[in-house]
Amino acid sequence: MAPPSTEKQLSVYLYIPNIIGYLRIIINFVAFALCYSNKALFAILYIFSFFCDGLDGWFARKFNQVSTFGAVLDMVTDRVSTACLLAVLSQLYRPGLIFLALLGLDIVSHWFQMYSSFLSGKTSHKDVKDKSNWLLKAYYGHRQFMAFCCVASEVLYIILYFLADEQSTSVLDVSFNTLRRGSVLSLLFLLTLIGWALKQVINIIQMKSAADSCVFYDTKRSK
Repeated sequence: MAPPSTEKQLSVYLYIPNIIGYLRIIINFVAFALCYSNKALFAILYIFSFFCDGLDGWFARKFNQVSTFGAVLDMVTDRVSTACLLAVLSQLYRPGLIFLALLGLDIVSHWFQMYSSFLSGKTSHKDVKDKSNWLLKAYYGHRQFMAFCCVASEVLYIILYFLADEQSTSVLDVSFNTLRRGSVLSLLFLLTLIGWALKQVINIIQMKSAADSCVFYDTKRSK
């Protein structure tokens, strides 16, 4: 089988959604360079990058520029962006281990899911039709539900980022005090907390389901 031409390889790198992915990397780099000195600008840049995450998918479908490279680039950019934000929050709050644990869960869950999908011969890690868990199917099968969980998680982290005023701030104290205010911020915080909690549960389910798929692959290969 002849290898793909250099021109074809180059064209994939220059797909519109992939160019948006490169732009997101640059935006995130600038954002985190400013995260300790300019909270407002950091939040604007981070949210804009997150908005572009949905935009690149739309362009990929609109112009039929879906690619494996683009899917990997998109996932890696998402995971690194969230990981960096969680790392920042671990420095602003105590116990910081909470955010580092969330960072680990996010990366491990998605890595297992991506790897098990390729082992199963799937073209996308979002293909969970063969899974038995209804919540995992609802997450990947309904774009609105996935968007709610993802947006809620990111918005919750941004709210916590803004509410942190010193490195010794307790994340539990800040959360309880925010919920007790009875304001619009309290309602927004509660809604994002619900979406965040659902996403963490789904991450755990996804990790276990993907691990089971890897074990099944090993068992089948050893026969």
